[in-house]
Amino acid sequence: MEDVGKGLDDYLSDLLARYKSGPNNLARTILSHSKDGRGGLIYVDETSSREYSLDELGDSSARLAAYLFEHGVERGDRVGVLLPKCPELLITALAIWRLGAVYVPLFTAFGTDAISFRVEDSKSAFVVTNSANVAKLDDLSRSIAKVIVVGETQVDGDVSFAQALSEEPYLDFVDIDPMELIVLIYTSGTTGTPKGVPVPIWALAAFEAYMTLGIGIRSSDTYWNLADPGWAYGLYYGVIGPLSLGHSILFLNLPFDPKNIEGIWQRYNVTNFAGAPTAYRAMRAALSDKVIPTKLERMSSAGEPLNPEVIDWAAKSLGVEIRDHYGQTELGMMINNHFDERLRRSVKPGSMGQNTMGFRAVVLSSDFVELGFGIDGEVAIDTYASPLFWFPGYYNALEKTKERFSSDGRYYLSGDVASMDDEGNFFFAGRSDDVILTAGYRVGPFEVESTIMAHRAVAECAVIGVPDELRGEAISAYVVLREGEVPSDQLAEEIRQVVRDRLSKTSYPRFVNFVEALPKTPSGKIQRFLLRRDSKD
Repeated sequence: MEDVGKGLDDYLSDLLARYKSGPNNLARTILSHSKDGRGGLIYVDETSSREYSLDELGDSSARLAAYLFEHGVERGDRVGVLLPKCPELLITALAIWRLGAVYVPLFTAFGTDAISFRVEDSKSAFVVTNSANVAKLDDLSRSIAKVIVVGETQVDGDVSFAQALSEEPYLDFVDIDPMELIVLIYTSGTTGTPKGVPVPIWALAAFEAYMTLGIGIRSSDTYWNLADPGWAYGLYYGVIGPLSLGHSILFLNLPFDPKNIEGIWQRYNVTNFAGAPTAYRAMRAALSDKVIPTKLERMSSAGEPLNPEVIDWAAKSLGVEIRDHYGQTELGMMINNHFDERLRRSVKPGSMGQNTMGFRAVVLSSDFVELGFGIDGEVAIDTYASPLFWFPGYYNALEKTKERFSSDGRYYLSGDVASMDDEGNFFFAGRSDDVILTAGYRVGPFEVESTIMAHRAVAECAVIGVPDELRGEAISAYVVLREGEVPSDQLAEEIRQVVRDRLSKTSYPRFVNFVEALPKTPSGKIQRFLLRRDSKD
């Protein structure tokens, strides 16, 4: 164990020396792997598939960088990117980073208001989009940012992507200091406007640590992160992380279909796969219990806790263990069921993992006291003991930043409730505003949801507390059934009984609501606050 500890200490020191000690340029880091023939893009859409080398991507990005530079984009300027998973997204990102500018992801599922807010708040100088999404840029966006369109332009003043690539290449790389930004990404809470999360270039140290220790990526892997780069897990660990380490990435630009995913696994011999729980749950519901032959060796999940029933499905149908990981947009991933042998342990059912190297997560009481084993409290990061903690505070939002820290500034407060056992395993209970207080008991929605998922008919579910005169709150479940299953009073009672038998008589849902779909964020997280709001109407 001493050798393992020493190895991790040396690795941590190396990361900090490489990423925090001096200027750097992300585009140069990524494109430097071309000399070894590593890296690039595999792109698949409805009509074709194609592989792009780093040399090819580098040349196109240098030409786009030249256009942006000629039109005023300089070090530190923000550029919005409203594109699906496509080669132009990666070309644009490399062009932005080549100039030392800041990438602002605009998820294509966003509507006009969400996009306008981000463009205005970030003061983006340009927005790069395509003909399918350009209509989402309203007058406000256009008054702030110039627009480059992949495809035909329809508005005077917009420039086609092809025209922007006609410039002579900009061959320089603008180095930026460790605290300067590569990304400004927005995260939404249950109330208020979205908050801008500035990602400094030295966060690459934490990104690399997760790719190496959490995901356990190896030089021999064919790696695929299904998450969309419009949100943090897809951008940090589907684009920046693998490319900076010299791995190719895969963009599947198709509507979500579990059968498409199965086909890509087999076609490209994917060995290391990462995705969100909502995708895994959909795969379980659609692919059922058949045995699926693949080359998969490692699977990771992040975004919200993964239900044990889905983990069991993967083990039986794919022969692979899905390992659950925990993080936030503001942190990256810092509690993991690691794949790397130096930190790997057997997974405890329901655990989202242990502290990763460079972070010290704890469970706090409401008055910022670290709690003992088995007691629910708020997950927090001890910033004094977390050398890879990179979050500098929200963009232009001092008061919102203060809300995220203890009064002495030591602890970053996640807003999530969990407990920790005596072996350092964390067990998620819910968001602080999702925990249900019923008849004097604190009930985390996740354990109830996981128990409901054990019923053969259930594809997905969400649990909330609703006002109850006798109990304070009663538990109400919203259930999406598998295809072919029919809602009924009998089925609702079966679901209640599953919870009574497998969890407790105090935790069963007194109300079972069958619904077609659950409200989710664009990244796939269930929005229980919307269910609570609608239950009051």
